[in-house]
Amino acid sequence: MSAPYTPAAPPTFPPASTAPSQPPPTEAVARAPPHSYYGAPPPAQHPFPNAFSSTGPTQPQAPPPVSPQSFPQAPPVSQPPFSTAQVPPGPTQSYGGPLPPTQPSFSRPLLPTSQPSTFPAGPPPTSTPSQLPGVMQPQPPVSQPSPYHSGPPPTSTGFPPQVGAPPRPPFAGMQGPPMASQGPPMASQGPPLASQGPPMAQANHVPPTQPGMPPGPINASLSGPPPQLGMLGYPPQQNGEHQCWCFFTQIQVIEDDKANKGSEPFTTGVRGQAPPLVTTKFQVKDQGNASPRYIRCTAYNIPCNSDMAKQSQVPLAAVIKPLAPLPPDETPPYLVDHGESGPIRCNRCKAYMCPYMQFIEGGRRFQCGFCSCVTEVPPHYFQHLDHTGKRVDCYDRPELSMGSYEFTATVDYCKNNKIPQPPAFIFLIDVSYNAVKNGMVGIICQELKTLSSLIHQKNTENSFISVERLFFAFGFVTYNKVLHFYNVKASLAQPQMMVVSDVADMFVPLLDGFLVNVSESRVVIESLLDQIPEMFADTRETESVFGPVIQAGLEALKAADCAGKLFVCHSSLPIAEAPGKLKNREDKKLVGTDKEKSLFQPQVSFYNTLAKECVAQGCCVDLFLFPNQYVDVATLGVVPTSTGGSIYKYTYFQERFLNDLRRDVQKQVGFDALMRVRTSTGIRATDFFGSFYMSNTTDVELAGLDCDKTVTVEFRHDDKLSEETGALMQCAVLYTSCSGQRRLRIHNMAVNCCSQLADLYRNCETDTIINFFAKYAYRSVLGSPIKNVRDSLVNQCAQILACYRKNCASPSSAGQLILPECMKLLPVYLNCVLKSDVLQPGADVSLDDRAYLRQLVSTLDVSESHVFFYPRLLPLQKLDVMSMSLPVAVRNSEERLSRGGVYLLENGLNIFLWVGVNAQQELLQNIFGTPAFGQIDPNMTSLPALDNPFSKRLREIIESFRAQRSRYMKLMVVKQEDKLELIFKHFLVEDKSNNGGASYVDFLCHMHKEIRQLLS
Repeated sequence: MSAPYTPAAPPTFPPASTAPSQPPPTEAVARAPPHSYYGAPPPAQHPFPNAFSSTGPTQPQAPPPVSPQSFPQAPPVSQPPFSTAQVPPGPTQSYGGPLPPTQPSFSRPLLPTSQPSTFPAGPPPTSTPSQLPGVMQPQPPVSQPSPYHSGPPPTSTGFPPQVGAPPRPPFAGMQGPPMASQGPPMASQGPPLASQGPPMAQANHVPPTQPGMPPGPINASLSGPPPQLGMLGYPPQQNGEHQCWCFFTQIQVIEDDKANKGSEPFTTGVRGQAPPLVTTKFQVKDQGNASPRYIRCTAYNIPCNSDMAKQSQVPLAAVIKPLAPLPPDETPPYLVDHGESGPIRCNRCKAYMCPYMQFIEGGRRFQCGFCSCVTEVPPHYFQHLDHTGKRVDCYDRPELSMGSYEFTATVDYCKNNKIPQPPAFIFLIDVSYNAVKNGMVGIICQELKTLSSLIHQKNTENSFISVERLFFAFGFVTYNKVLHFYNVKASLAQPQMMVVSDVADMFVPLLDGFLVNVSESRVVIESLLDQIPEMFADTRETESVFGPVIQAGLEALKAADCAGKLFVCHSSLPIAEAPGKLKNREDKKLVGTDKEKSLFQPQVSFYNTLAKECVAQGCCVDLFLFPNQYVDVATLGVVPTSTGGSIYKYTYFQERFLNDLRRDVQKQVGFDALMRVRTSTGIRATDFFGSFYMSNTTDVELAGLDCDKTVTVEFRHDDKLSEETGALMQCAVLYTSCSGQRRLRIHNMAVNCCSQLADLYRNCETDTIINFFAKYAYRSVLGSPIKNVRDSLVNQCAQILACYRKNCASPSSAGQLILPECMKLLPVYLNCVLKSDVLQPGADVSLDDRAYLRQLVSTLDVSESHVFFYPRLLPLQKLDVMSMSLPVAVRNSEERLSRGGVYLLENGLNIFLWVGVNAQQELLQNIFGTPAFGQIDPNMTSLPALDNPFSKRLREIIESFRAQRSRYMKLMVVKQEDKLELIFKHFLVEDKSNNGGASYVDFLCHMHKEIRQLLS
């Protein structure tokens, strides 16, 4: 097994006080030294030269000495700005131009276009955009190669155009200017344009070089915003910051990122490189850091010390999705077997072997990149080093050259030092009156028959059932006030039922015949599933239990000595006399009061204790709820959310439930999982968010961990960090695979460290910050009044932006709102979180819905939280059926909807098809098979399969959206001016909401006011 690249020694970087480096002549690419590559020399068409030369022109060509950090670094933060000429796309384009003449000149090799975060960015134009209220600031369209120069090309000196240069063309994704009322009064806009920019040198923040002083900013009070290295494609104003009262539309940001980062593979070999946005389709090549599909960070250049982190208020966190599915064109992590002795680890901190370990003494020892401890290399793992200090087998071993991989765990890593049994699935079905009456029981039994038939066929090519599922044991229980266990042994002619009525002391009445192989017992199982709906068709039992149901599944797994998953299908509040009995505590009068937090807390402690027992056994619980009234999701959800399980809640359930259950049974899952995040000296993991249990401060315990679950980790400083070495993190997950094999999955990530605030603000990722803020806020409602939680979010966001304005932005009028380039969408996304049903519910939102959404968001990855808070809205009248690309989305605002159009909106849970009253007849004919608006059936949940290209393409889009999400999205057709339109408008998040949520414009004004108060 050979790895696709060869890590080389990292370059060394000059301290801030050395002479500045200078962009190279275009021929520098060809003269890159032979050892400046990260990895084995790639194909000729994709050169990967080093980021920066270490010193001046006299640097020798030999490779630098090996340091513990084995990744090239993204550009040093103290580099002065460079100008960017008009750049057509293509791998041969040279970036950079000459600096102002006060700077000495040194050449350095160029970076390729496939490493976007390391581009030198140019000095922004000195002309600021028009400050007239209500006028859309001109921006370059998506297709324009360079956003920096839209007028005549710059002169050969590389200086930007002066005041009065022709305006840039408007946003491609915008649909007209905002209303005149959307900007503040003109008087607050500051002085006229011509007087806004200081002389050129100051505008670019490059003070004259003095002996012994760095060429860049000298301290925070003097430093201006640096060139934006991480996010090309947005038009920066005044050194990359945005300072006009225009809308910062997320549509343009998304389209620009697709244009700039979607065409080249994202290679993970450069430390501190921000990945493409979650909305951009891209391919990942693992070259030593984990793929962004596994780990996304809030910042890729973190502060060197805690004071700087506290000053900025930017959260330092990582959203980790350990078993994330990969697209077909990416290789899953390799499985490495180190034999009976197990994986190689550091003696002190127990970090696993990874690319950050430095081999010394001819390869006989290695120094840990996390704690610097030196450990002996076992004889069987010894290998000689090459002339750069790398092991000669480095590229043949995934653990030495890749960011993500798996180890086969030895028996020492198994519970009780025993090899685990394959897991079991147990289905527990509520057969009380409500569940039978609403059709739930019949639908579940029919679907389970389909699943058993598919498993029996063992035709993995035509079936979604994986080979591993063929060896699972399955068991079945039904319940109301009592529990019914079923013996479905293959030798029986008919299934046998055993009833346990003593729910206060739960036990499993049979061992042999309860958990069986589906293929062997298929006939008996199908007979049982046919009989269950008939057996309980005339039931009058309205009460049900819940706690004993989970206890029964837990006891069955204990008896079988295996881990597994319980699929509990439940329909009502468990009011029957039994452990875990609940009462109806729904009280809308508490909403908006200090006691509201109690509604999110479990009403009894029984389920917390039960969850702890489930985790110890490796018993994961997935809960499918079919309520027609209050069921106390906040309490029933304790066990699922503590065991790594999921909660599904349905109103109209048939289509959604069948698809969710089918996916839940077949998705990749690990059992009996234990996760630990290790970090290099200087930072440590301090807080965790997700569906898990923690018995100590370091180990995240999950009875089950599936491919959709994330664990979000917050980091804090416990010492100073070094800009030279950066910061490292390693996520290790020990789990049992579906086949019963014990494995360790390892994900490694290295980020840069900075001593200048400007460099922190250059390398943040807003989507991940919002994901963290939402999870933090949703957890906070358990202990704080919701008003306090909302105020805290607004205050932290204002502090982040005020710190940037004070320490990084160029001097300007207080009437201007200035945002960092990569955070210009922070206000619009934060407003969506504040307006969400959990933090600001409407009168029609039930307490159960809020508790369900609170628990749902705690495990969402960044791509799902993005679309959950800011749904995707596509104008279908602009759909090109001859192209595989989607129409450019429009902003989530009612004023963007045309009465003559049809729009598709998805938010990860639902898909809405909004039809305007004046929609074109041809469009309606192609979609619905009728040209008349009045004949469209608003109750349809699937589109007719019509024989025309538009219908086929639209149905393909809907199915592709569903495939991207962890839950099946039901289609709802919404006709304009119909009663369902109120539900649809709830997701137009830029508008003022019925529950009092602010519009984007109002919130932007409010945020500006908060920032000004902090600055004054």
